Amino acid sequence: MDEIEKRVNELSPLTWAYIGDAVYELHIRENLVNKTKLKPHKLHLESIKYVKASAQARILHEIEEDLTEEEKEIVRRTRNTKNHHLPKHTEVNEYRYATAFEGLIGYLYLTKQEERLKEILKKCIY
Repeated sequence: MDEIEKRVNELSPLTWAYIGDAVYELHIRENLVNKTKLKPHKLHLESIKYVKASAQARILHEIEEDLTEEEKEIVRRTRNTKNHHLPKHTEVNEYRYATAFEGLIGYLYLTKQEERLKEILKKCIY
């Protein structure tokens, strides 16, 4: 394990998810801007379809069998981390899977696994 991975592993999985949320949202926004001619309000409405918890949970379920054992462990750790914030309109289990997806994205980003991150993000745009 290199120094970067060691440092990232000392962070809370919810910190991975915090970063992953931003990385994933930026990915979605860039794709929408590059592939559509929507105005900002419509871009926002369209991006919500991808970044809401139910969509992220669904994506994680779809890619789960393609993950490495290490990635599955990252997902498990993030999903099982106690989170005292739960949104009003999302089921707990769905929210945990969405957080786990964000955790995976954040972990890959923070550990500079850029090629693997790109592979996974490519699967997230329909």
